[in-house]
Amino acid sequence: MVRIAIAMSGGVDSSVAALLLKQEGHQLLGLHMKLHHGTGHERIRKRCCSLDEALDARAICRKLEIPFYVLDFQKEFKENVMDYFIDEYQQGQTPNPCVMCNRKIKSGPLIQKTMELECDFLATGHYASVRINPDGKRLQLIRPADSEKDQTYFLHGISSSELKKMIFPLAKLKKKDVRQLAHEHELISADKEESQEICFVPKDYRQFLETQVSKPPSPGRFVDSYGNDLGRHEGLMYYTVGQRRGLGISDTTPYYVIHLDAKNNEVVLGKKEDLYCSEVEVSDVNWVSVKPRKLPFSATVKLRYSHQETSATIIPVHDHRVRIQLTLPQASVSPGQAAVFYEKDLVLGGGWIVSTTPLQKINDQNSLKIPA
Repeated sequence: MVRIAIAMSGGVDSSVAALLLKQEGHQLLGLHMKLHHGTGHERIRKRCCSLDEALDARAICRKLEIPFYVLDFQKEFKENVMDYFIDEYQQGQTPNPCVMCNRKIKSGPLIQKTMELECDFLATGHYASVRINPDGKRLQLIRPADSEKDQTYFLHGISSSELKKMIFPLAKLKKKDVRQLAHEHELISADKEESQEICFVPKDYRQFLETQVSKPPSPGRFVDSYGNDLGRHEGLMYYTVGQRRGLGISDTTPYYVIHLDAKNNEVVLGKKEDLYCSEVEVSDVNWVSVKPRKLPFSATVKLRYSHQETSATIIPVHDHRVRIQLTLPQASVSPGQAAVFYEKDLVLGGGWIVSTTPLQKINDQNSLKIPA
Protein backbone atom coordinates (compact mmCIF):
# COMPACT_ATOMS: atom_id res chain seq x y z
CA MET A 1 0.00 0.00 0.00
CA VAL A 2 1.32 3.42 -1.02
CA ARG A 3 1.29 6.11 1.67
CA ILE A 4 0.44 9.53 0.19
CA ALA A 5 0.12 12.99 1.72
CA ILE A 6 -2.54 15.07 0.01
CA ALA A 7 -2.41 18.88 0.20
CA MET A 8 -5.94 19.89 1.24
CA SER A 9 -6.85 23.50 0.51
CA GLY A 10 -10.55 23.10 1.21
CA GLY A 11 -11.44 23.62 -2.45
CA VAL A 12 -13.12 21.25 -4.87
CA ASP A 13 -9.93 20.26 -6.71
CA SER A 14 -7.97 18.99 -3.71
CA SER A 15 -11.15 17.37 -2.37
CA VAL A 16 -11.67 15.30 -5.51
CA ALA A 17 -7.95 14.52 -5.76
CA ALA A 18 -8.20 13.01 -2.25
CA LEU A 19 -11.37 11.14 -3.20
CA LEU A 20 -9.72 9.55 -6.25
CA LEU A 21 -6.67 8.43 -4.28
CA LYS A 22 -8.92 7.03 -1.55
CA GLN A 23 -10.87 5.04 -4.12
CA GLU A 24 -7.60 3.59 -5.43
CA GLY A 25 -6.94 2.19 -1.96
CA HIS A 26 -3.97 4.30 -0.92
CA GLN A 27 -3.22 5.25 2.66
CA LEU A 28 -3.73 9.01 2.87
CA LEU A 29 -2.83 11.89 5.16
CA GLY A 30 -4.56 15.24 4.65
CA LEU A 31 -2.23 18.22 5.06
CA HIS A 32 -3.53 21.79 5.26
CA MET A 33 -1.03 24.62 5.23
CA LYS A 34 -1.56 27.54 7.58
CA LEU A 35 0.05 30.36 5.63
CA HIS A 36 -1.51 33.67 6.53
CA HIS A 37 -4.67 34.68 8.36
CA GLY A 38 -4.11 38.42 8.43
CA THR A 39 -3.72 40.86 11.30
CA GLY A 40 -5.49 39.45 14.32
CA HIS A 41 -6.26 36.35 12.25
CA GLU A 42 -9.34 37.96 10.72
CA ARG A 43 -11.34 35.73 8.43
CA ILE A 44 -10.79 36.38 4.75
CA ARG A 45 -13.39 34.36 2.92
CA LYS A 46 -12.77 32.47 -0.32
CA ARG A 47 -8.99 32.59 0.00
CA CYS A 48 -6.82 29.47 -0.05
CA CYS A 49 -5.39 30.28 3.39
CA SER A 50 -8.56 31.46 5.14
CA LEU A 51 -10.02 29.95 8.29
CA ASP A 52 -13.11 28.91 6.31
CA GLU A 53 -10.95 26.86 3.95
CA ALA A 54 -9.18 25.15 6.85
CA LEU A 55 -12.52 24.16 8.37
CA ASP A 56 -13.76 22.87 5.01
CA ALA A 57 -10.56 20.87 4.49
CA ARG A 58 -11.00 19.28 7.91
CA ALA A 59 -14.65 18.42 7.18
CA ILE A 60 -13.78 16.82 3.84
CA CYS A 61 -11.04 14.72 5.39
CA ARG A 62 -13.46 13.61 8.08
CA LYS A 63 -16.01 12.56 5.44
CA LEU A 64 -13.35 10.63 3.49
CA GLU A 65 -11.97 9.15 6.73
CA ILE A 66 -8.54 10.64 6.15
CA PRO A 67 -6.30 11.80 9.04
CA PHE A 68 -6.04 15.60 8.98
CA TYR A 69 -3.05 17.72 9.98
CA VAL A 70 -2.47 21.48 9.94
CA LEU A 71 1.06 22.62 9.12
CA ASP A 72 2.13 26.05 10.32
CA PHE A 73 4.15 27.58 7.49
CA GLN A 74 3.39 31.20 8.37
CA LYS A 75 7.03 32.10 8.96
CA GLU A 76 8.18 30.51 5.69
CA PHE A 77 5.30 32.09 3.80
CA LYS A 78 6.03 35.58 5.11
CA GLU A 79 9.76 35.35 4.38
CA ASN A 80 9.49 33.73 0.94
CA VAL A 81 6.24 35.07 -0.48
CA MET A 82 4.89 38.13 1.34
CA ASP A 83 8.24 39.89 1.85
CA TYR A 84 9.18 39.06 -1.75
CA PHE A 85 5.87 40.54 -2.97
CA ILE A 86 6.42 43.78 -1.06
CA ASP A 87 10.08 44.14 -2.04
CA GLU A 88 9.42 43.50 -5.73
CA TYR A 89 6.86 46.29 -5.96
CA GLN A 90 9.22 48.66 -4.17
CA GLN A 91 11.92 47.80 -6.73
CA GLY A 92 9.66 48.54 -9.70
CA GLN A 93 8.95 44.87 -10.49
CA THR A 94 5.60 43.09 -10.93
CA PRO A 95 5.76 40.00 -8.68
CA ASN A 96 3.93 36.71 -9.08
CA PRO A 97 3.32 35.41 -5.53
CA CYS A 98 1.52 32.25 -6.70
CA VAL A 99 4.57 31.11 -8.68
CA MET A 100 6.83 31.91 -5.73
CA CYS A 101 4.53 30.06 -3.32
CA ASN A 102 4.71 26.92 -5.45
CA ARG A 103 8.48 27.26 -5.74
CA LYS A 104 9.26 27.98 -2.11
CA ILE A 105 6.39 26.56 -0.04
CA LYS A 106 4.21 24.01 -1.81
CA SER A 107 7.14 22.07 -3.17
CA GLY A 108 10.17 22.36 -0.88
CA PRO A 109 8.92 22.60 2.75
CA LEU A 110 5.72 20.67 2.04
CA ILE A 111 7.57 17.82 0.34
CA GLN A 112 10.07 17.77 3.22
CA LYS A 113 7.22 17.48 5.73
CA THR A 114 5.69 14.74 3.57
CA MET A 115 8.88 12.74 3.83
CA GLU A 116 9.11 13.35 7.59
CA LEU A 117 5.64 11.85 7.92
CA GLU A 118 6.97 8.74 6.15
CA CYS A 119 4.84 9.24 3.04
CA ASP A 120 5.96 8.04 -0.37
CA PHE A 121 4.45 10.89 -2.36
CA LEU A 122 2.81 14.31 -2.11
CA ALA A 123 -0.41 14.74 -4.11
CA THR A 124 -2.04 18.08 -4.98
CA GLY A 125 -5.16 19.26 -6.79
CA HIS A 126 -3.20 21.05 -9.49
CA TYR A 127 -4.21 20.53 -13.11
CA ALA A 128 -0.93 19.13 -14.39
CA SER A 129 0.53 15.79 -15.38
CA VAL A 130 3.78 13.84 -15.24
CA ARG A 131 5.25 11.34 -17.66
CA ILE A 132 8.46 9.39 -17.98
CA ASN A 133 10.98 10.70 -20.48
CA PRO A 134 11.25 8.31 -23.45
CA ASP A 135 14.82 7.53 -22.36
CA GLY A 136 13.39 6.33 -19.02
CA LYS A 137 15.81 8.43 -16.98
CA ARG A 138 13.75 11.46 -16.00
CA LEU A 139 10.20 12.49 -15.17
CA GLN A 140 8.71 15.35 -17.14
CA LEU A 141 6.04 17.90 -16.31
CA ILE A 142 3.36 18.09 -19.01
CA ARG A 143 0.03 19.79 -19.56
CA PRO A 144 -3.19 18.21 -18.19
CA ALA A 145 -6.21 17.06 -20.19
CA ASP A 146 -8.08 20.27 -19.34
CA SER A 147 -6.12 22.92 -21.23
CA GLU A 148 -8.34 25.69 -19.85
CA LYS A 149 -7.29 24.84 -16.29
CA ASP A 150 -3.63 24.15 -17.07
CA GLN A 151 -1.56 25.16 -14.01
CA THR A 152 1.86 24.09 -15.23
CA TYR A 153 2.87 27.76 -15.47
CA PHE A 154 2.78 27.92 -11.66
CA LEU A 155 4.64 24.62 -11.27
CA HIS A 156 7.61 25.22 -13.56
CA GLY A 157 9.88 26.01 -10.58
CA ILE A 158 9.66 22.50 -9.13
CA SER A 159 13.02 20.74 -9.24
CA SER A 160 13.34 17.45 -11.10
CA SER A 161 14.06 15.67 -7.81
CA GLU A 162 10.87 17.11 -6.26
CA LEU A 163 8.82 16.16 -9.31
CA LYS A 164 9.63 12.49 -8.64
CA LYS A 165 7.77 12.77 -5.32
CA MET A 166 4.62 14.45 -6.66
CA ILE A 167 1.28 13.09 -7.91
CA PHE A 168 -1.43 15.02 -9.77
CA PRO A 169 -4.64 12.94 -9.59
CA LEU A 170 -6.62 15.42 -11.75
CA ALA A 171 -4.28 15.09 -14.74
CA LYS A 172 -6.84 13.37 -16.99
CA LEU A 173 -9.99 15.14 -15.79
CA LYS A 174 -11.88 18.20 -16.97
CA LYS A 175 -13.06 20.71 -14.40
CA LYS A 176 -16.71 19.86 -15.08
CA ASP A 177 -15.97 16.21 -14.32
CA VAL A 178 -14.29 17.18 -11.06
CA ARG A 179 -17.36 19.11 -9.95
CA GLN A 180 -19.63 16.24 -10.99
CA LEU A 181 -17.63 13.79 -8.89
CA ALA A 182 -17.81 16.17 -5.95
CA HIS A 183 -21.60 16.34 -6.30
CA GLU A 184 -21.94 12.57 -6.64
CA HIS A 185 -20.04 12.05 -3.38
CA GLU A 186 -21.71 14.98 -1.63
CA LEU A 187 -18.53 16.91 -0.91
CA ILE A 188 -19.18 20.33 0.59
CA SER A 189 -16.72 21.91 -1.85
CA ALA A 190 -18.71 20.86 -4.94
CA ASP A 191 -20.06 24.32 -5.76
CA LYS A 192 -17.39 26.39 -4.11
CA GLU A 193 -16.18 29.36 -6.13
CA GLU A 194 -12.54 29.44 -7.15
CA SER A 195 -10.30 32.03 -5.56
CA GLN A 196 -8.95 34.40 -8.19
CA GLU A 197 -7.22 36.75 -5.77
CA ILE A 198 -3.94 36.95 -3.91
CA CYS A 199 -4.63 35.12 -0.67
CA PHE A 200 -2.90 37.57 1.68
CA VAL A 201 -4.19 40.81 0.10
CA PRO A 202 -7.65 41.59 1.53
CA LYS A 203 -8.45 44.41 -0.91
CA ASP A 204 -6.48 46.47 -3.40
CA TYR A 205 -2.81 45.54 -3.41
CA ARG A 206 -1.79 49.19 -3.16
CA GLN A 207 -3.64 49.58 0.13
CA PHE A 208 -2.00 46.39 1.38
CA LEU A 209 1.46 47.69 0.45
CA GLU A 210 0.83 50.95 2.28
CA THR A 211 0.30 49.01 5.52
CA GLN A 212 3.41 46.88 5.04
CA VAL A 213 6.22 49.16 3.90
CA SER A 214 8.55 50.54 6.55
CA LYS A 215 8.43 54.06 5.10
CA PRO A 216 6.10 55.82 2.65
CA PRO A 217 7.01 55.50 -1.04
CA SER A 218 9.03 58.36 -2.48
CA PRO A 219 7.32 60.48 -5.16
CA GLY A 220 9.30 61.00 -8.34
CA ARG A 221 9.04 62.02 -11.97
CA PHE A 222 6.93 60.78 -14.85
CA VAL A 223 9.18 60.96 -17.91
CA ASP A 224 8.92 59.93 -21.54
CA SER A 225 11.44 57.62 -23.19
CA TYR A 226 13.68 60.62 -23.96
CA GLY A 227 13.76 61.76 -20.33
CA ASN A 228 11.38 64.70 -20.76
CA ASP A 229 9.50 65.59 -17.58
CA LEU A 230 5.76 64.78 -17.75
CA GLY A 231 4.78 65.33 -14.12
CA ARG A 232 5.04 63.77 -10.68
CA HIS A 233 4.23 60.19 -9.65
CA GLU A 234 3.25 59.02 -6.16
CA GLY A 235 5.77 56.18 -5.78
CA LEU A 236 6.95 53.24 -7.90
CA MET A 237 4.87 50.66 -6.06
CA TYR A 238 1.63 52.22 -7.31
CA TYR A 239 2.39 51.45 -10.97
CA THR A 240 2.80 48.44 -13.23
CA VAL A 241 3.93 48.03 -16.84
CA GLY A 242 0.99 48.45 -19.20
CA GLN A 243 -1.01 50.61 -16.76
CA ARG A 244 -3.12 53.31 -18.40
CA ARG A 245 -5.55 54.49 -15.75
CA GLY A 246 -4.70 56.55 -12.69
CA LEU A 247 -1.74 58.38 -14.23
CA GLY A 248 -3.35 61.82 -14.11
CA ILE A 249 -1.73 62.88 -17.39
CA SER A 250 -3.79 63.67 -20.48
CA ASP A 251 -2.80 63.88 -24.12
CA THR A 252 -4.40 63.45 -27.53
CA THR A 253 -3.73 59.71 -27.20
CA PRO A 254 -3.36 57.80 -23.92
CA TYR A 255 -0.11 57.35 -22.06
CA TYR A 256 0.90 53.94 -20.69
CA VAL A 257 3.53 52.87 -18.18
CA ILE A 258 6.30 51.29 -20.27
CA HIS A 259 9.10 51.03 -17.69
CA LEU A 260 9.76 51.48 -13.97
CA ASP A 261 13.23 52.87 -13.27
CA ALA A 262 13.98 52.06 -9.62
CA LYS A 263 17.51 53.50 -9.79
CA ASN A 264 16.27 56.98 -10.69
CA ASN A 265 12.80 56.61 -9.13
CA GLU A 266 11.18 57.40 -12.47
CA VAL A 267 8.04 56.02 -14.15
CA VAL A 268 8.62 56.01 -17.90
CA LEU A 269 5.51 56.66 -19.99
CA GLY A 270 4.88 56.06 -23.68
CA LYS A 271 2.21 55.39 -26.23
CA LYS A 272 0.59 52.06 -27.07
CA GLU A 273 3.23 51.12 -29.63
CA ASP A 274 5.92 51.67 -26.99
CA LEU A 275 4.54 48.78 -24.90
CA TYR A 276 5.85 46.19 -27.34
CA CYS A 277 9.13 44.35 -26.95
CA SER A 278 11.09 42.02 -29.19
CA GLU A 279 13.41 40.30 -26.67
CA VAL A 280 13.12 39.19 -23.06
CA GLU A 281 15.93 38.37 -20.63
CA VAL A 282 15.15 35.61 -18.11
CA SER A 283 17.19 34.61 -15.05
CA ASP A 284 17.02 31.91 -12.37
CA VAL A 285 15.88 29.38 -14.97
CA ASN A 286 14.76 25.99 -13.68
CA TRP A 287 14.83 23.18 -16.27
CA VAL A 288 12.12 21.03 -14.74
CA SER A 289 11.78 18.37 -17.46
CA VAL A 290 15.04 18.39 -19.40
CA LYS A 291 18.74 18.95 -18.90
CA PRO A 292 19.81 22.59 -19.36
CA ARG A 293 19.85 23.41 -23.05
CA LYS A 294 23.14 24.66 -24.46
CA LEU A 295 22.13 25.70 -27.98
CA PRO A 296 19.35 27.97 -29.26
CA PHE A 297 16.02 26.21 -29.86
CA SER A 298 12.46 27.00 -30.90
CA ALA A 299 9.64 26.86 -28.36
CA THR A 300 6.46 28.57 -27.29
CA VAL A 301 6.55 30.83 -24.26
CA LYS A 302 4.06 32.20 -21.73
CA LEU A 303 5.08 35.57 -20.33
CA ARG A 304 2.37 35.63 -17.64
CA TYR A 305 -0.31 33.15 -16.63
CA SER A 306 -3.10 34.80 -18.63
CA HIS A 307 -0.83 35.33 -21.64
CA GLN A 308 -1.58 33.59 -24.92
CA GLU A 309 1.51 31.56 -25.78
CA THR A 310 3.71 32.90 -28.53
CA SER A 311 6.48 31.32 -30.57
CA ALA A 312 10.06 32.28 -29.85
CA THR A 313 13.70 31.33 -30.09
CA ILE A 314 15.28 30.57 -26.72
CA ILE A 315 19.00 31.39 -26.58
CA PRO A 316 20.81 29.97 -23.52
CA VAL A 317 23.28 32.39 -21.96
CA HIS A 318 24.29 29.87 -19.30
CA ASP A 319 22.49 27.07 -17.42
CA HIS A 320 20.23 29.42 -15.49
CA ARG A 321 19.81 32.38 -17.83
CA VAL A 322 18.31 32.68 -21.31
CA ARG A 323 17.41 35.34 -23.83
CA ILE A 324 14.05 35.00 -25.59
CA GLN A 325 13.72 36.35 -29.13
CA LEU A 326 10.02 36.72 -29.84
CA THR A 327 8.69 35.84 -33.29
CA LEU A 328 6.05 38.55 -32.92
CA PRO A 329 6.42 41.52 -30.56
CA GLN A 330 4.46 41.29 -27.32
CA ALA A 331 2.94 44.08 -25.23
CA SER A 332 3.19 44.84 -21.51
CA VAL A 333 5.83 42.23 -20.70
CA SER A 334 6.61 42.90 -17.04
CA PRO A 335 9.94 42.34 -15.28
CA GLY A 336 9.26 40.28 -12.17
CA GLN A 337 6.79 37.94 -13.85
CA ALA A 338 7.64 34.37 -14.82
CA ALA A 339 8.40 33.24 -18.36
CA VAL A 340 7.76 29.55 -19.04
CA PHE A 341 8.81 27.66 -22.17
CA TYR A 342 7.03 24.71 -23.78
CA GLU A 343 7.53 22.17 -26.55
CA LYS A 344 3.94 21.22 -27.37
CA ASP A 345 2.64 19.71 -24.09
CA LEU A 346 6.06 19.43 -22.46
CA VAL A 347 7.07 22.06 -19.89
CA LEU A 348 10.78 22.60 -20.47
CA GLY A 349 11.27 25.10 -17.67
CA GLY A 350 11.09 28.76 -16.86
CA GLY A 351 12.46 31.64 -14.84
CA TRP A 352 11.99 35.29 -13.89
CA ILE A 353 11.81 38.11 -16.42
CA VAL A 354 14.55 40.62 -15.57
CA SER A 355 14.48 42.96 -18.58
CA THR A 356 12.95 43.52 -22.00
CA THR A 357 14.23 45.03 -25.23
CA PRO A 358 11.75 47.51 -26.75
CA LEU A 359 11.08 47.65 -30.47
CA GLN A 360 12.95 50.31 -32.35
CA LYS A 361 10.70 53.12 -33.56
CA ILE A 362 10.12 52.84 -37.29
CA ASN A 363 8.90 55.76 -39.33
CA ASP A 364 6.93 53.52 -41.65
CA GLN A 365 4.39 52.11 -39.20
CA ASN A 366 3.18 49.60 -41.80
CA SER A 367 6.51 47.79 -41.49
CA LEU A 368 6.10 47.45 -37.73
CA LYS A 369 4.45 44.06 -37.25
CA ILE A 370 2.51 44.73 -34.08
CA PRO A 371 -0.34 42.31 -33.36
CA ALA A 372 -3.79 43.83 -33.41
